[in-house]
Amino acid sequence: MTSPLMDESLSRDRFLGGRLTLLQPKRGYRAGVDPVFLAASVQARAGQSLLDLGCGGGVAALCAGARNPGLSLTGLERQAPYAALARRNATENGLEMTVYEGDLTAMPGELRQIRFDHVIANPPYFRRDASVPAQAEDREGAMGEDTPLASWVEVAARRCLPGGYVTFVHRSERLPELLGAFALHLGSLELKPLLPRAGRAAHLVLLRGRKGGRAAFRLHAGLVLHRGETHDCDGANYSPEVSRILRDGDPLIFAP
Repeated sequence: MTSPLMDESLSRDRFLGGRLTLLQPKRGYRAGVDPVFLAASVQARAGQSLLDLGCGGGVAALCAGARNPGLSLTGLERQAPYAALARRNATENGLEMTVYEGDLTAMPGELRQIRFDHVIANPPYFRRDASVPAQAEDREGAMGEDTPLASWVEVAARRCLPGGYVTFVHRSERLPELLGAFALHLGSLELKPLLPRAGRAAHLVLLRGRKGGRAAFRLHAGLVLHRGETHDCDGANYSPEVSRILRDGDPLIFAP
């Protein structure tokens, strides 16, 4: 996808209870709650730096910036229209964000010289040797994996400062290879399952590692996303804790 995203093809969507209003394509790849959870899990403070690999329209990085004033934001995005959209979203929401255009495995030389306190990623979920490509080019670029997951982790670890953190959100079925890749490059691994409802299997996980960390692996209690056993009412039906994360900007704490 190389053509620019025209205004008539975009929607304006509210995040964090309206603290952010972000432009997204009406058709093609649209960010949901996953990048919001990812941003909420980052334990950042003013003066620190964050890199969002494959930043798309900037949802995860900008949510992190809105929650953490004074956090320096950087993104890397290979699809030029989305890189431009991330820059526009940052400007329209009064946030500063440097967005580099380039591929994960061949990133701009300037970015290769910088390391960050936090590196986050919401990589493509679906292996294309085991799933069907999306018809929309931009959606396929965001959801269909053509760069191995291990490469995402290796690049993230390289761009992370000693003592800094790498955090990914991903599908639970990819957890074995994700854990293996993290263990090769990072320590002090922590896993937070995201459960659709109480008693259900996790579909998503958050995995965090520390550059140079030496603490034992920690498997935390899962975060239950929705109330009740079934979805039997209108609306999202989020649990109170999740509502506070999505709408009020509360942190997503791995171990309360």
